Amino acid sequence: MANHPSAEKRNRQRITRTTRNRAIKSSLRSALKKARSALDAGEASAKELVLTAERALARAASKGVVAKKTAARVTSRIARKAHAKTAKKAR
Repeated sequence: MANHPSAEKRNRQRITRTTRNRAIKSSLRSALKKARSALDAGEASAKELVLTAERALARAASKGVVAKKTAARVTSRIARKAHAKTAKKAR
């Protein structure tokens, strides 16, 4: 238990940050899951879902919820998978 006013404030800030980060990370995971499943199923809405997932990744990285390089790596993997699916359809 915090004994000083500054420690009490830090605890309040920690709770606020944790709640915000948890919400952002949860929505990010949902967006990624939807995009990946749409790509695997070959749905027509996959391109839109991939863009939504990329935006969510960029937003989470800018807020520091996930590391910038992690976001870049995941974005690259999703984009590569989406490109491969569209390239197969073009053939």
